[in-house]
Amino acid sequence: MTLDARQFPRLLAGMESSGALGIAAHESLLGPLATPQLKGVRGGHPLIAEVERAGMRGYGGAGFPTGTKLDAVAAQRGPRLILVNATEGEPLSDKDELLMRHLPHQVIDGALVAAAVLGAEQIVFALDVHARTAHRSVDQALLERREFGQRNAPAVSLATAPSGYLSGQEMALVNYLNGGPVKPTATPPYPFERGLRGRPTLVSNAETFAQLGLVARYGAAWFRALGTETNPGTRLVTVGGGVRYPGVVEIAGGTSLRQVLNASGGVTEPLQGVLVGGYAGTWMGPDALDLNLDPTNLRQQGLALGSGIVFALPESACVVAEVASVARWLERSSAKQCGPCIHGLAAIADALADLTAEGDRRRAYGHIESWCELVNRRGACALPDGAASFVTTALRVFRPAFDDHARHGACDSCFNHRVMATTAPEGAVAA
Repeated sequence: MTLDARQFPRLLAGMESSGALGIAAHESLLGPLATPQLKGVRGGHPLIAEVERAGMRGYGGAGFPTGTKLDAVAAQRGPRLILVNATEGEPLSDKDELLMRHLPHQVIDGALVAAAVLGAEQIVFALDVHARTAHRSVDQALLERREFGQRNAPAVSLATAPSGYLSGQEMALVNYLNGGPVKPTATPPYPFERGLRGRPTLVSNAETFAQLGLVARYGAAWFRALGTETNPGTRLVTVGGGVRYPGVVEIAGGTSLRQVLNASGGVTEPLQGVLVGGYAGTWMGPDALDLNLDPTNLRQQGLALGSGIVFALPESACVVAEVASVARWLERSSAKQCGPCIHGLAAIADALADLTAEGDRRRAYGHIESWCELVNRRGACALPDGAASFVTTALRVFRPAFDDHARHGACDSCFNHRVMATTAPEGAVAA
């Protein structure tokens, strides 16, 4: 059996509200996986070329072309490894963990395909230490897979990483799994050159592997039958905040911000603005709801969907208090190994906190933007850059609210529950 090219949803097809889809139901829906053969292949593997024709890009945040990443690992000598990064350090995202909880075979398919194409000897699935349901689902799914019992099959293991923003950063995760702290390391070498156990390693997030499994089954033309020329296929987006049904939605390329919110049941109250891209993302006003979420369109406007996050800020929340809370969380989550994180993020978080307290509010307010400029592009990883984008775009979009707090201090809404402080619930729908 195959999914029709126009069938929707794709990634979330067959997902049940509770429990994981077992191997029998998975293969009944998609058909058995024909693992690509490496033996006898000369030059670039034909499946890598098919991935390139599909126009597939990674879904972990950077949006790097998946075919290029596969080629980079394939070009290295020696045994290769596969690392499925499902740690999802971004608090506003739930899509990778949802796949691991409910559709683990989708992700395993892609990991097996990548291992076959690259001749990898081991697959490692990395999950957040607190993602116990996902861990049990993947563990059970691996026991169901016949492929791992075959001769010359790759070894497979599950690993856990501490909760936190840096666990989602591939260099920090590789360093941790190699026995070091959860801190980014200097590059080069990159993981595709020397990753797990010092070997060339393909590192991608769970959704990227799930998409890879579908391309391997059905091909580039099938993948491109949905979406647009510049944004083919579908992707998962975690929607949070002031919407009726927060959770994960599957969208086709070309979907607008308004359509994403409508797919989540619509807004529950008027919005102050929308955050696109999560804690490293960009704020926009409520007049931007017709924005097309095509990555090319977003890049032209200095925006990015990141790991697939849309957060609708309700009118009842205090944006200054929300931004201050996230800035403090990012400062505490940093690796504390470079000046921008040690000094810059702390100064920004302190200044934002002063706007809702009794400190020297006007002096603090006057420094925030210049400090954001100082940390940008100067860190050992992209965390300071993301924090700077999050804060500076908030200052631009919500200037009257920040001006008011600089003059008068905390407002009544400052004492409300922080709407951005929790991860998204476990629901999922298609848009």
